[in-house]
Amino acid sequence: MMELNGVINLYKEKGYTSHDAIAVLRGILKVKKIGHTGTLDPEATGVLPVCVGKATKVAQLIMGSDKEYIAQLAFGSETDTQDASGQVLQTFTYQHDPQQVEAVVQSFAGDYDQIPPMYSALKVGGMKLYELAREGMEVERASRTVQIKEIALLKQSAEGASIRVRCSKGTYIRTLCEDIGRRLGYGAHMVNLERIQTGPYRIEDSYRIDEIRQLQQQGKSFQFLQDLNALFVDLAVKQVIPEEDILLRNGNYLTYPAAEVGAQLGQIFSMQTSDGTLAGLYRVTELLGDQTRLRAYKMFV
Repeated sequence: MMELNGVINLYKEKGYTSHDAIAVLRGILKVKKIGHTGTLDPEATGVLPVCVGKATKVAQLIMGSDKEYIAQLAFGSETDTQDASGQVLQTFTYQHDPQQVEAVVQSFAGDYDQIPPMYSALKVGGMKLYELAREGMEVERASRTVQIKEIALLKQSAEGASIRVRCSKGTYIRTLCEDIGRRLGYGAHMVNLERIQTGPYRIEDSYRIDEIRQLQQQGKSFQFLQDLNALFVDLAVKQVIPEEDILLRNGNYLTYPAAEVGAQLGQIFSMQTSDGTLAGLYRVTELLGDQTRLRAYKMFV
């Protein structure tokens, strides 16, 4: 059986946890090394990149990518989970002011200090917050600075609104919806969430589990399994000469004239063997006069 390596742009449907989706795909693909790149709540839908085989080595890189969502929020009440699945904690009377809603939504653009929700997988004292929350406990959580890179109000009514958000990793959209309601002064909670992009992976190019199952049965895994080169299209590419192949495959450092590869500390290169095979990622770690030294960052061979 052919070894599978690459990234699946999975469209996670409602009712699946991210863990459930991985378990189903493991059975369909008959692989051991497989993992997702960022949890989506069971009732949330959308893009969930899944790494298979050697691609699991880049899961953290995908997790660190910007993400984009469309969320619907309801005005006038807060819940213990910050979404429609929870118990209502309090309700508010209010008068809908469209201009105020527009201004408040736009006020969240930029850096924003967010307190992670109790119903999340973050750990405190070795226990996940949602485990503590289910026992009726609430613990103090430190705020974290996240970045709302773009936010747009798509539509609104007296009952609620729809927003589009592009944000940094670690942003909780449920919490953003609640914070919008608090800044308005009359509460809000999230009622629907769809992730439409993670890094280079877009919703219009995603595959549902049933589609993946059918294509796999037809021997067409190449249709849904993207090779790693697709992930690194924005990186500079360096192809070694045949004499350097052994150094690259062994993950040894490589040194080049600065005029050839540049001289920017921290820059990451997509490194290819002399025949054009992606071997790994190298990062500029040292500047030695007119020479630039690259060291292995992630290896795939």
